[in-house]
Amino acid sequence: MTNHCCEAMNSHVDVRCHEHDDVYACPDTLIGFSTKFQEYGLIIHDGGTASVIIEFCPWCGRRLPESQRERWFDELERRGIDPWEDEVPAEFQDARWLDSSPRNHRTGSTPDRS
Repeated sequence: MTNHCCEAMNSHVDVRCHEHDDVYACPDTLIGFSTKFQEYGLIIHDGGTASVIIEFCPWCGRRLPESQRERWFDELERRGIDPWEDEVPAEFQDARWLDSSPRNHRTGSTPDRS
């Protein structure tokens, strides 16, 4: 389980509904978190899986971590994997890929894990 910026965010991201298996179908689930992209978003309950990315916590106001979406695609490309055509390795379905990626290709630095 990911530890988020505050207890309110923890409780809203980790909502478990007894009526809906899918977070996008549950009207009580407001915030989505993508572990593979490290992104937070307000869920749009329109029958799909859309969300609007947010940069600040709606409860404590802290800046949320920078999205790793671009880095995810860059790392797959570096490995010669086309996510639209090829099978994406299991470690790229969650946050494990962040530990196996040696460098941040946008900044050229090693990601800070503190």
